[in-house]
Amino acid sequence: MYANSKIPESAQPGVHEQLAAQVAKHASCTFRKPCLDYNKAAFEASLAGWDGHAPLILDAGCGVGHSTIQLARAFPDHWVIGVDQSEDRLSRKKPYPDALMPRNMVFVRADLVDYWRLMAEAGIRLARHYILYPNPWPKIGHLGRRWHAHPVFPYVPRLGGRLECRSNWNIYVEEFALALGLLTGRQVETSAFEAPSPLTPFERKYRDSGQTLYRCVVEFDPQPTLKEVP
Repeated sequence: MYANSKIPESAQPGVHEQLAAQVAKHASCTFRKPCLDYNKAAFEASLAGWDGHAPLILDAGCGVGHSTIQLARAFPDHWVIGVDQSEDRLSRKKPYPDALMPRNMVFVRADLVDYWRLMAEAGIRLARHYILYPNPWPKIGHLGRRWHAHPVFPYVPRLGGRLECRSNWNIYVEEFALALGLLTGRQVETSAFEAPSPLTPFERKYRDSGQTLYRCVVEFDPQPTLKEVP
């Protein structure tokens, strides 16, 4: 049935007690995992249609791509990149026929662990960066699988721009904001919000299920300065 989704269930009552230590560890170490060739090719493909001047928007973990399409329609003077690791999700039917699809966007299949690093190491800076309804991994033992506790996370604020994370699990958003604050030395706020025009199918379903939606939004300089995490 539609509009019957549940809020992630977890024995974790608040921000994970190990989060700050995880962020500090990842901030102090160089992430040395080699980038795979298919991710390098995806990175090059994602910029092949870019003129080098249009502001960039990254829809990280775009799923079936509905959010990428909406962002491209909302920002016609931007180049919008939708990245997802699943070819199946990317290939699903889109809400518009090809003739009506925006031309200022591209979909690429890539692992964000590599893609984010490739983008940062290339000196690319974003105008907008969306991480919409990522897998929350709500079990206490799965902290390291959440983006903000992953070794790649220090690369995320390096991309600059307006970064926004959305989730239907308030703890995820609170942790995301805390991790950003630890990395950048800034106070990062979270808030509940309404979605009159949902960006993703998940957002629509969560909203129609009567759930509260949460987000963290932070405006970075084109090249934010990261602080050392004690």
